[in-house]
Amino acid sequence: MKWEDFRQSENIEDRRGDDSGGGGGGLPIGGGGLGIGTMIILGVIAYALGIDPRILIGGAQMLNGATQTVQTQSAPARPARTGAPTDQIGRFVSAILAQNEDVWSEVLPAQKGVKFTPAPLVLFTGETRSGCGAAQSAMGPFYCPVDKKIYLDTSFFQEMQNRFGGGGDFAYAYVVAHEMGHHIEDQLGVLGKVQQRQQQASSQAEANKWSVGIELMADCLAGVWAANADRKWQILEKGDVEKAVATAQAIGDDKLQQAAGRRVVPDSFTHGSAAQRVQWLQTGLQSGQIDSCNTFAR
Repeated sequence: MKWEDFRQSENIEDRRGDDSGGGGGGLPIGGGGLGIGTMIILGVIAYALGIDPRILIGGAQMLNGATQTVQTQSAPARPARTGAPTDQIGRFVSAILAQNEDVWSEVLPAQKGVKFTPAPLVLFTGETRSGCGAAQSAMGPFYCPVDKKIYLDTSFFQEMQNRFGGGGDFAYAYVVAHEMGHHIEDQLGVLGKVQQRQQQASSQAEANKWSVGIELMADCLAGVWAANADRKWQILEKGDVEKAVATAQAIGDDKLQQAAGRRVVPDSFTHGSAAQRVQWLQTGLQSGQIDSCNTFAR
């Protein structure tokens, strides 16, 4: 994948090496199913590592029929470094973020009549705070709709290689673009509507289906970004798409449950099966159109 000669986004908060950690803000948990912010944070890594999701949201007690807010305290933190990083991995993320910004600033208004507002990307190591509560490496990358920021510990890229057999620049770019896809959903008003539906769900299985829809839509939107970026700059090289597809397959809920030695339970899926993730990534890649990403209509 071509990225070295592209502009660097200044919209980066570099908290790597900041040991303050902490939370900052609350994380709502509703009796009708988890809110969308929570569902996004409880990433697919929980399956692979066998981590109780309650640990991932700071020890929250997940009680049926009750609505709570998990409050996490944040230690005083030094100001984050802002602007384009100078190290290799930081430069890569900054360049991919810039490509996303440039594509969506054209595509979102042209296709949906909505002005694109950039989402800051926070680089961190181990743990940091977010508007959705504590952010930890074990959660995987996520988008927080409360502060409208993307959170990424780049050690996840190494995890993709070692644990999931994925890797390569375009596969890593797909991860960033997926989280930007959630920001696009937020700007389109989809996240808020799904959160309402989850809160009204009659069961956790029903709430999970809404989560799967939002995650598959983000996969498709990542494909829309890649299609338009390639048409604009010819960024894709031989083998790039295959690597991204292999990554999408590896992080399907069914594959992760199998890798964790668990029985595959479709009703527990929150991100979609391997086949679904590949299908929707390819849909976006082939169409380049936001309207092709209506994962709730099928």
